[in-house]
Amino acid sequence: MLRATIALIVLCTSFLSNAETVHHRLHLNAGVYTAVDTTTFPMASFNWTTTFEAQNARITLESGDSLSLTIVNNDSIKHGFKIKDKTSGEEIAPGDSIHLTVFFDQEDYATIYYDHLNNSSFRAAGLGGIIHVPSNPEGLFYWNIKDFQKNWASQLVSGESVNWMTYYPDYFTINGRSNPHINQDSMARVVGSVGETITIVIANTGSSVHSIHFHGYHAEITYSSLNSAHIGRSKDTFPIKSMETLILEMVPDKPGEYPVHDHNLSAVSAGGIYPNGMFLTMLIQ
Repeated sequence: MLRATIALIVLCTSFLSNAETVHHRLHLNAGVYTAVDTTTFPMASFNWTTTFEAQNARITLESGDSLSLTIVNNDSIKHGFKIKDKTSGEEIAPGDSIHLTVFFDQEDYATIYYDHLNNSSFRAAGLGGIIHVPSNPEGLFYWNIKDFQKNWASQLVSGESVNWMTYYPDYFTINGRSNPHINQDSMARVVGSVGETITIVIANTGSSVHSIHFHGYHAEITYSSLNSAHIGRSKDTFPIKSMETLILEMVPDKPGEYPVHDHNLSAVSAGGIYPNGMFLTMLIQ
């Protein structure tokens, strides 16, 4: 009994010695997005600096880490900040900041941070990103998928109410980009080798349901925020609801370049032009 107790103490001490307090600062920025077809519309994002970028900052932690996070509201209106399943949500006055400390004891886990105010209007304007706690730091790729209705953009970024029953998005992005520009993102375009274990983290921070379809390969679900019963399923198409996260593991069995896209063909477009939307390719050598 004494030996077991000592072993447990040693194990816990070892675990705690690897844990860290990870400090990050996010800037909430409003800006103008330029789509692949050169169309522009208002958008907002959480960025590492005061400069607006369409891609929200991605936070990666280790199991046992405490996230010490400061969020600065650089906009002229009130915003909010919430980590799904972790915090209750805070308001941030214009020009002000808040600070949170959140503990992450999970492994192989992904969640979404976002602006929860105004009936999801601010999140639909772009304010949503990924927090990931990987089980293996190698072979990681990230897809933060979003959808936008261009003629609503000014209302949403201002926090105005809209009739979601009439929502019809016409622009679709992965990590703030769409095809062909998304293939320039080394954290989005899957590049790997036959037999390599590849991990893909998908977060739907948009407002529509999407269905991500793989050509050439199957992947296995290792984490689902929607239903743990989905873990272990291996297939080539993955429906993902708004505010859902998935972690997929793929071990390619053959070389080649294969596309991945939304099964809903309207989401593979930008302003109605195909295939300028949610579409990228995987390169396996």
